[in-house]
Amino acid sequence: LFLSCSTDRVSSNPYLQDVGFRFDLNLNLPLYSPLSNHFNPVYVNNAAAGIRGFFVMNLGSDRFIAWEASCPNHVPNDCSTMTLNGIVVTCSCEGYEYNLVNGQLQNRPNDGGRYYELLLYQSTFNGNVVSVFN
Repeated sequence: LFLSCSTDRVSSNPYLQDVGFRFDLNLNLPLYSPLSNHFNPVYVNNAAAGIRGFFVMNLGSDRFIAWEASCPNHVPNDCSTMTLNGIVVTCSCEGYEYNLVNGQLQNRPNDGGRYYELLLYQSTFNGNVVSVFN
């Protein structure tokens, strides 16, 4: 019985708590109409959407991807909400840059430390509505 136990576990992000939400984006509204174009991300800044909002992007073929807007490598604070520049978001605390296509930290320090990728949210597309949820 003890042989089947393992101490290896998937490590969840200790900085970002798991929040439950559902937020619908109507692509007919001017605020979200940029999502009709591929690789044109939008920042959704709403207290009811994630921790610090989220970034959502159209990947094509009716596939959308959404990422938490708070930097995943420290506790949310005054500088942790990332800024959008094309398909890259930047944390102003340390200057960490993340790719919105795959969520990966692009300028990972080479110091042997543990660094986290962007927090992914689920999304669905139906008609002209993108639903993002966790």
